[in-house]
Amino acid sequence: MGNEPTSYRERKVISIGVVKELTGLSERQIRYYEERKLIFPERSARGSRKYSFDDVERLMDIANQIEDGVQTFEIRQEMIRKEKNEAKKETVREDMLRGQLNAYFHMRK
Repeated sequence: MGNEPTSYRERKVISIGVVKELTGLSERQIRYYEERKLIFPERSARGSRKYSFDDVERLMDIANQIEDGVQTFEIRQEMIRKEKNEAKKETVREDMLRGQLNAYFHMRK
């Protein structure tokens, strides 16, 4: 079950038509952002794209950045940087927890 969404915001259930209405973006723009690896929809059994509420918010943020003159390459680089920082934070959290557990069980022996 490892990668299942934990909240309704992450569930990929929204069609591209609804995403268009919510964001004001065209299908072409949405697909372009997918090609640029800025958004990652899932595919239904029939092959149609499905988006989450988080995806809709990300698309609106992307559109605002594009409007401000930020290039898609720059947006992708920032996404990668944020993902790396989150991974580092998670590693630190895990190391701290492991240390606390080791100290606790070591003291109990």
